[in-house]
Amino acid sequence: MSTTTLTDGRAAEQALPGQYTLDHLDHLESEAIHIFREVAGEFERPVILFSGGKDSVVMLHLALKAFAPAPLPFSLLHVDTGHNFPEVLEYRDATVERLGVRLVVASVQDYIDDGRLRERPDGTRNPLQTVPLLDAIEANRFDAVFGGGRRDEEKARAKERVFSLRDAFGAWDPRRQRPELWDLYNGKHAPGEHVRVFPLSNWTELDVWRYIEREGIALPEIYYAHDREVFARDGMWLTAGEWGGPGPNETVETRLVRYRTVGDMSCTGAVDSDATDVAAVIREVGASRLTERGATRADDRLSEAAMEDRKRQGYF
Repeated sequence: MSTTTLTDGRAAEQALPGQYTLDHLDHLESEAIHIFREVAGEFERPVILFSGGKDSVVMLHLALKAFAPAPLPFSLLHVDTGHNFPEVLEYRDATVERLGVRLVVASVQDYIDDGRLRERPDGTRNPLQTVPLLDAIEANRFDAVFGGGRRDEEKARAKERVFSLRDAFGAWDPRRQRPELWDLYNGKHAPGEHVRVFPLSNWTELDVWRYIEREGIALPEIYYAHDREVFARDGMWLTAGEWGGPGPNETVETRLVRYRTVGDMSCTGAVDSDATDVAAVIREVGASRLTERGATRADDRLSEAAMEDRKRQGYF
């Protein structure tokens, strides 16, 4: 009787034709598609957070691939701060119309107008997103919420699992995280709880851009170098707007910049860049030694644990 040795197995693997092997992006894509399908099988009312930012665009592209040729089985959810970049909102709305999907918009401005939230002295509304987000999840009975967070972005996100259990108040407790061995995900949750799901957890910013190049994914033009009126604050180039910038001693100037990440205009900075296409962005990101949040997000600079504090309160 013959036996198959480990060496025999490796030789057989090496003998496979090239079309049966997966490269790095193929592995990441396959993992993400598996996660989308797992959620569709385990949960009743999943939703995808979609802002028009690059990570949510890639996440939506993967979700469409996961269920093609069937239509997308999920709704989309966006928490609109009222200070979003117009280019990104236009992209969001055009995408929703093209795909014919349902978009739920939770508006921070509505909460400020009726007194449920109060404007912050610094003008930033990113921390104000939590209450509208949790209310939208409860009102629509979403039991799984896909987010585009990646572990390379920030140390608090590096601590989180792909399936992240949230309690009845939407809060994250690191001590309640579950093991995820062999890509087995536990979606069990009590009534009132929900699960945040991160299909891009193992991706890096460079992976995202290489996948955008490979798949030919269109993005808002804000991600590529363009002339823009900006002013300097805390080492970042911010866009002037009704949120409260620039201040009396801050000078607006026109610079060639692009955005590595997009969010509330009051806390999302641009970077000097001449990268006008995907290939140039990939070269630029490959040479960078700062994550996009570390380089361009003022809300993450409030404290060493700023992101983790917000996540414990229900933020993504």
